[in-house]
Amino acid sequence: MSVQDNEVLVKITSAGTISIPKQFRKFMDVQKGEYVKLILGKDRLIVRKITIS
Repeated sequence: MSVQDNEVLVKITSAGTISIPKQFRKFMDVQKGEYVKLILGKDRLIVRKITIS
C-alpha cells in the first residue's frame, strides 16, 4: 500500500456499519470472521487487529 492509498471515503449504512476496503484488510491481514478492536480518539477511530484465543 502506498502513502497515497492510506485514506479512503466510506459510507455509514443505516445500521451504523462500515466496510473496511479490501486493500486495508489485506494490509492488516484480517479475514472474514476475525475481530478488530476499535479505539476512540478525539476525532478518530483506530482499528487494531486482535487475536481471540
